[in-house]
Amino acid sequence: MAWRQLFLICCLSAVVLLSSAEGKIFMQESDALNFLKKRGKRSPKSREEVNAENRQKLQADELWREHYEEQRNEFENFVEEQNDEQEERSREAIEQWRQWHSDGLYPPYLYNRHHI
Repeated sequence: MAWRQLFLICCLSAVVLLSSAEGKIFMQESDALNFLKKRGKRSPKSREEVNAENRQKLQADELWREHYEEQRNEFENFVEEQNDEQEERSREAIEQWRQWHSDGLYPPYLYNRHHI
């Protein structure tokens, strides 16, 4: 008995929802007829079809442009980080070399050493 009441309530709620949203779900009859009507292969496209295709192409181009710009920015950031790390390593190596070979004179380079 309880499942029958539950089934009845579900059916009634579905009917109420469909009747209240009928204008939003279903198309007008004229629109429905034009929606499924096929255009011949040789007949020219309507202005609306051309505009819709152009909008889709422009949107796809914009998405590709954003994608490639993002990829390029990521790669540029990666290269910049790599170059910064390489400069830091070489700067540290040069500084260590200078400290090791320093003789206390200014500038502390090897060519500045006095040989007796």
